[in-house]
Order: sequence, then C-alpha cells, then structure tokens
Amino acid sequence: MAGSVGSEDGDIGFQIAPMVDVVFVLMLFFMASAGMQVVEKELGINLPSGGASQNAGPPPTPIIIDISADGQVTMNNQPYGTPTDKNLPTLRAWLKNAIEQFGDKDPVIIRPTPDTRHERIIDVLNAAAAAKVKNLTFS
Repeated sequence: MAGSVGSEDGDIGFQIAPMVDVVFVLMLFFMASAGMQVVEKELGINLPSGGASQNAGPPPTPIIIDISADGQVTMNNQPYGTPTDKNLPTLRAWLKNAIEQFGDKDPVIIRPTPDTRHERIIDVLNAAAAAKVKNLTFS
C-alpha cells in the first residue's frame, strides 16, 4: 500500500524520537520560566512611630554643608577651607565642637553640586569621620 506507515498489521510501535522532542520542549519551557522568576527580598526598615515624638522635644536642626563645583566648602554661606585644602581643619574643628556641644542627634547633610569632583566629597566625608559624625546623609 502506498503511503502507509508501519507494517501490514498496522502496529507502528513506540516511537522514541517524538517523545524526546516533547521532553526537550518541556525542559526548555521550564528553564526559561525559572529564569524569569523574581526573588523578593525583605528590607528591615524601622518606621517612625507617633508616640515617641511627643516627648522627644524639638526636632533636630540639620547641619548643611554645601560643596561647589570648584571645591569650595561652605556652611551657612561661610567658607570653610580653601578649594585646595584636603584636610579641611576648620570644618573638622567646627563639626567636632558641634558634636561635643549638642551631641550627635543633629544630622549632617552634604549637598554637592552635580559637577563637584568626587575627591572633594571624600575630603568632606573624611572631615566628618574625624569629627565622629554619626548621622550623615546626602541631599
């Protein structure tokens, strides 16, 4: 008989090639879907509560340090050091005095301009570390 597949009895038998193809397609599907699985991670964040702020007193006053593009460090529109001074001794002394006098509850905010060199930001961070500033952030 022309076009018939198999023997005269009509028994084709078990074909392994199509089964291997199906297994490979299923394996490919599960490998692709497992790669797109998103693993969620939990961040431990302590949110402020309203009860503690009633007895805490006045809110802390931030100390804002501005850094210009040419490297000039200013605080309250008053320059601290020259743009070439890497140690910033006047800024260190002022921060150390503020920490000793008021404690470390007042945050120190560093505000560099977008085109400030990172080297100068590191100089200010070193000065803050030498003054033992613990509450520091960027703006």
